Amino acid sequence: MSDETHTLRHGSLTATIKAHGAEMCSLSHADGTEFVWQAGPAWQRHAPLLFPIVGRLANDEMRHGGKTYRMTQHGFARDSRFSWVERGESRCSLVLEDSEATRALYPFAFRLTAAYALDDGGLDLSLTVANTGGEILPVSLGGHPAFNWPLQPGVPKQSYALTFTNEEPSPVRRVEGGLLLAATDPSPVRGTVLVLSEALFASDAVILDPVNSHAVRFARADGTGPWLRMSWRGFRELGIWSKPSGAPFLCIEPWRGYASPRDFGGEFTEKPGLMHIAPGAQEELSYRIDVGLS
Repeated sequence: MSDETHTLRHGSLTATIKAHGAEMCSLSHADGTEFVWQAGPAWQRHAPLLFPIVGRLANDEMRHGGKTYRMTQHGFARDSRFSWVERGESRCSLVLEDSEATRALYPFAFRLTAAYALDDGGLDLSLTVANTGGEILPVSLGGHPAFNWPLQPGVPKQSYALTFTNEEPSPVRRVEGGLLLAATDPSPVRGTVLVLSEALFASDAVILDPVNSHAVRFARADGTGPWLRMSWRGFRELGIWSKPSGAPFLCIEPWRGYASPRDFGGEFTEKPGLMHIAPGAQEELSYRIDVGLS
């Protein structure tokens, strides 16, 4: 058993989790279908966890208590080694706690636990942020899973769509230079359906803030071939992203928080979109990926 990765198995499904970043790096079916992007040259990640921020801060700087800390895009959890707590046949959990290294970047006490569970239908990820310190914990948390697009080799990317559980008519938000723009764009979702194309991402991610739905299905518009369905609990925003240069992946990202607005440069605790967790309290958020072959 490798200390760096752990593979879960249940029925016809297999999932592999890395200690580095507590990152899912594979979710596959016994027939050979791999749903997760395999970290190719276009983007060398699979499904990073975004913590303690989602997106960027202006100048990559976090201000708190009269001090300035360097905090790069999406935070440090995705580049941190988590410790294994449980390693079972179809379940595993990992934890990241504050340390001297994290406090040099983020002067707060915390415990972040990632618990994965695989079953006949798919994979659950439960994320728990606990405040182990004596002051309010200002924090954001997000998922950033990337899926193969197309899910079936040789199928045109434009034949795929996202279908939401609810209509999503609200204007969408965009970022520039990693920071949130004040202006919004009309929603590209028609009713509950977003037809996918590379052109959608010419201006970076499409951000639904807030997202009305609790789940979205990613599949060919005609319903044939492999499909997946992402559902979430506790997350309030949804980012949808790919590179417009033809990269064969699609990220469906449930978020609790977002990048700093372009005009925000104040105390981190006042940044829009944060959770504020009281000492001794915790927040639990989760998402699930159901998969099928049709």
